[in-house]
Amino acid sequence: MEPTEDCSFPPASFKPLLTEISALLRSTSSTLAVAETSTGGLVSAALLSVSGASKFFVGGTTLYTTKSRRAWVGWTDENVKNYDGPTPELVTELAANVREQMDVTYCIGESGATGPAIPASPFAHHVTGQTCIAVVSQDGFTTRVVKTGLADREKNMVAFAKATLELLRDVLAGDVEQQRQPGSSEPAK
Repeated sequence: MEPTEDCSFPPASFKPLLTEISALLRSTSSTLAVAETSTGGLVSAALLSVSGASKFFVGGTTLYTTKSRRAWVGWTDENVKNYDGPTPELVTELAANVREQMDVTYCIGESGATGPAIPASPFAHHVTGQTCIAVVSQDGFTTRVVKTGLADREKNMVAFAKATLELLRDVLAGDVEQQRQPGSSEPAK
């Protein structure tokens, strides 16, 4: 069966980034998991598009609802009650939990609001076109908040996925320092 439309994936602008990420992970025999929300699996799919991804990609989860967060990252009634939208702290917690469960070197966490509109509570604190991203390792964590200024759901999903991959690349390349994990006496590397 011949495709009737362009089915190129990942976007062309992702390919050099994915090549670099793959090389950096392989050069250190590092492993990776993904805990994403508003990108809906695009980060995992982009990483899996790289030939040989099984050498570094262990798995991922799309934590889009509170039900999935209860099931897969142990959210309690207290977490749900205190949920105040995507924050750097939230994505760091999601990534740290999945990293521990998957026993990987790195885990990416992402949560944002793609738009076009934000529903009422408990989502009142979401900002359309904004995502929070974290990369967590045994050495620490790094976060970034990205604002696209867009209310276009599909464009935000792709932009958020690319920004997530860019932060991962920056961490792997040593271009950003990781902060020390709370409660750790060791400095981040």
